[in-house]
Amino acid sequence: MGAIPTQRESTTRAPGTPAHQGADRRAVARASLPGGPLAPGAARRFARAALDEWARLVLPGSDLLTDRFADDVLVVVSELVTNAVVHAGTDVELLCRLEHPEYLDDEPVHVVVEVSDHHPSRAVRDDGTERPYSTERPHGTEPSYGTPEYGRGLRLVSALCDAWGITYRTGVKTVWARLPVDGAVDVEERIEAYAADTAFDRGTIAAEILAPAPRRSTERDRDWLNRGALSFLAEASDLLAGQLDEDLVAALAGQLLVPRLADWCAVWLEDEGMGWRGAEAGHGTGSRLARVWHVSENRIEDLRHALEKDPPRLPESVRSRAVPVAWPGEALGDRGGDRGETGTALAYRLIAGGRPLGTIVIGRAGLLRFADEVTGLVEDLSRRVALAIGAARQYARQATISRVLQRGLLPGAVAEIPGMHSALVYEPCDKGGPSGDFYDLFPAGDGRWCFALGDVQGKGPEAAVVIGLARPWLRLLAREGYQVADVLDRLNQLLLDDATEAADAAARALVTAGGPGLGADEGPQTRFLSLLYGELVPYEGGVHCTLASAGHPLPLVLGPDGDVHTAAEPQTLLGVIEDMAYTSETFTLHPGDTLLCVTDGVTERRCGSVMFDDGDGLAAALAGCRGLNAALLAERIKRLVHEFGERPPEDDLALLVLQAE
Repeated sequence: MGAIPTQRESTTRAPGTPAHQGADRRAVARASLPGGPLAPGAARRFARAALDEWARLVLPGSDLLTDRFADDVLVVVSELVTNAVVHAGTDVELLCRLEHPEYLDDEPVHVVVEVSDHHPSRAVRDDGTERPYSTERPHGTEPSYGTPEYGRGLRLVSALCDAWGITYRTGVKTVWARLPVDGAVDVEERIEAYAADTAFDRGTIAAEILAPAPRRSTERDRDWLNRGALSFLAEASDLLAGQLDEDLVAALAGQLLVPRLADWCAVWLEDEGMGWRGAEAGHGTGSRLARVWHVSENRIEDLRHALEKDPPRLPESVRSRAVPVAWPGEALGDRGGDRGETGTALAYRLIAGGRPLGTIVIGRAGLLRFADEVTGLVEDLSRRVALAIGAARQYARQATISRVLQRGLLPGAVAEIPGMHSALVYEPCDKGGPSGDFYDLFPAGDGRWCFALGDVQGKGPEAAVVIGLARPWLRLLAREGYQVADVLDRLNQLLLDDATEAADAAARALVTAGGPGLGADEGPQTRFLSLLYGELVPYEGGVHCTLASAGHPLPLVLGPDGDVHTAAEPQTLLGVIEDMAYTSETFTLHPGDTLLCVTDGVTERRCGSVMFDDGDGLAAALAGCRGLNAALLAERIKRLVHEFGERPPEDDLALLVLQAE
C-alpha cells in the first residue's frame, strides 16, 4: 500500500491507508461528523485535539508541529469540511494522519487531511470562474481539463499544501490535502500566486487572516475574502447556532462584522406583531434598535442617537439584497480623527421563513462603494443571522407557552396534612416543559386529603391536554365524595370519550376540507395515563390510606424497623380499556411509617442495560433510609437516582413522600 500521491509519485493510493505496515496507528485520527452547520467547528476542534495528542505521545515528527503550522492545518480542515457540508449534505468522515520518514522512506514529515462524503455526484463549490480540474494537483503542475470543481475554498487548500486531490469510490468522494510540516512549501509564495493581484505582508498566516483586524482597502478585502471567507462563514454559523436570545444574536452579528468588514454596524429587530409594514406606517415604531457597534467606542452613543432618529426605511419589495442607505454624517463627521467625513452604508433585510425579522446596516468611511465580494459575503452572513433570530424567537415563544401551561397544570402549593409530613421532588427532563409527569395533594372535605402522582404517555402539548383533563377531574370527583376506585373508573371513561371526540372532530374537519377522511388505522387515538391515586384520613393513632395504582410503579411502605413492602396491586393504564372496573386497597400508616410514591423516571433510570429498580433496587434504597424524615428521605432517593447513571436522567422524575408522625 502506498501513500497519497506527491510530486514524486505517479501511483494512486486509497485515502485513509497507512504508508506501510509499520506505520504507527496512533498517528491516525478519525471522526464521523453530522453534515450540518456545526460540522466545521467540530472538525477544527477534533484536528486540534489530534495534533495535541501526537505531541503528547511524542510521535516521530510531532516536535515540528508548531502553532503556526497547526493554524494552517485547521484552516484546511475547515475548508474541506465546509465544502463537503455545503455540497453533499451527508455525514462527513474526517481523517488526520501524521506521516514521518520512519514510515515513509526519503519523505519529509507531512500531515494528511482527508474529508469524505457520500454524495460524489455533486461538484465542489466554485466561485464562478471557469477553472480546469484534475484528480491530482501537486503544486507547480498545470491542471488537465475536466469537471470544474476547483472552488474558492480549495484554492486556499492548494496554497497551503504541496499536493491535494479527489478520490472517488463507490458511494464515497474523498478530498485530501497534504501539508508539509517542515516548511518545504513556501506558503506566502503560494498565496501570492493564487491571489495574483496582491501580496500579503511577510509572516502572515491563516490565523491572522481570520483574526478580527480592520482592512482599509478594497484590495485587502479581496485578499481576505479569497483566503478566509469560507472559514469566516463556518465560524459564524458555529457561533450563531444554538443561541436562544435574539438580542445576543444581534450583538454577535455586530462583533462578526466589525471590524472585519465594516467600521460600524447596527441591527434593528422587528416587532413580531407589526413587522416591516408597521415600521413603514409608524416611521420606525415597528422595530427597535437592538445593537450598535463601532470600531471607536466613543462614537457608539452618537451613532445610536442618529440612527434612532432616522432608521432605515426599506421598500417592502426588498428581500435580503444590499440596499444603499443614507450615511449618518452628523454622528460620524470629522472630529479630528482619521475616518473622514463621508462613507458608504448598506442595509440588509433579515428574513427567515418568509417573515421579516429585522434589518442590518453596515458602514465604512472613505469608500465610494463596497466591493461586490463584501456585499455578497455580508448577504450570506445576514441569512445566517436571520435564521438564528428566527430560531431564538421560536424558542422564546415555546418557552413562554410552556411556562404558562406548566403553571396551570401543577398545583400552586402542596397541602399540609394534619398528623403527617410530606416531601415532593419534581424534576422535568425538559426544563422548558410541559412535563409528562404531574402531582397533586389537596383537601377533599370531611377530614379527607387526596393525593395523585401520574405520568402521561409522551410530553409537550399532547401530555398537557391529558393533564389538563385529569387533574381538575380528580379534584372534582374527590370533592363530590367518590371513592378511590370510582374516581379511576370515571377518569378512565373520560379519557376514552375525549379521545373518541377528538378523532371524530378531526375526521369531520378532513371531510369538510375535501380530504379522504380517516382510514381504518386512523381511528380514535387513546391517551394513556399511568396514575397512583389515594385518599388519606388522619386519626389519633395514625392515618387510614386507601389507594389504587393504574399502570403505575407500585408504592412502597417503609416501617420504623426498616421493613419495606408494596402497598397496592398492579392494574391497567387509564384510557386503554372500555368499562374497566378498578379496585383499591386500604391500610393504616402507623406513626413512623413512610409511604413512597414514584414515577417511572425513578424505577427505569438506566445505567447501561440495568435499571434502578432491577432486583428490587428501589426497595433496597428505601430500606437504607430508615430513620430519615420525609424531606431527607426524598433528597436521599433523588441523589441515588441521579448517581445511578453517568449521564443526567433522560426522563421526567417525580416522587412523593408521605410520613405519619
